[in-house]
Amino acid sequence: MAGKSGMTMYKLVVLGDGGVGKTALTIQLCLNHFVETYDPTIEDSYRKQVVIDQQSCMLEVLDTAGQEEYTALRDQWIRDGEGFLLVYSISSRSSFARIKRFHQQIQRVKDSIPNAINSASPLGSPVLSSSSSNPTPIPIMLVGNKSDRVTEREVSTQEGMKLAQELDCQFVEASAKNCVNVEKAFYDVVRMLRNQRKNSIRPKLSSFNRNTDNTHNHKTVDKDRYQKPRKCVIL
Repeated sequence: MAGKSGMTMYKLVVLGDGGVGKTALTIQLCLNHFVETYDPTIEDSYRKQVVIDQQSCMLEVLDTAGQEEYTALRDQWIRDGEGFLLVYSISSRSSFARIKRFHQQIQRVKDSIPNAINSASPLGSPVLSSSSSNPTPIPIMLVGNKSDRVTEREVSTQEGMKLAQELDCQFVEASAKNCVNVEKAFYDVVRMLRNQRKNSIRPKLSSFNRNTDNTHNHKTVDKDRYQKPRKCVIL
């Protein structure tokens, strides 16, 4: 998606159980500081201009609620998202156990939009889905947060790697507190999205060249339908 400035935008959604550090990771990335206190989030949106692999882009990061009562809202967050971070705490076995449920929800929501076109690129790229009709994997990063809590670890690195392989996603352990692998977690999702956009644009260009009568219909979405409590833009 191209923002108002013409800069490419990537919509990333951070999912995971409550208290695993989703907000801490997001604020460390966008505001460069660590949040010590836990304040349960419903929905916070942040934007930050970054340079990834010598290319400038805008990240829109949606920090979401992990509580079960927000499952319906989570469906909409997933529909709007392009790439996802699934976060658990290495010091919480229960948060690790819930990762599959969040992953299943992503699959269910994305697979329920057959043949849909999102605004990921000027030419329009297909909704990212790993269903049989669209084998393109959804860009997902599994993040084992709070890696600084070495003595409190309940989930091993090997377990995280094994789950990532099972879910067909990438994996990293991070520490929002010590700012370890925070950028990597988000930036690698952007890299996945970039690769998929490149691959989706090539066949569309070939098809356009073969048929000059093709037209491009652009549909806009009423963004005011879904109110967002807070938004922070960092340039």
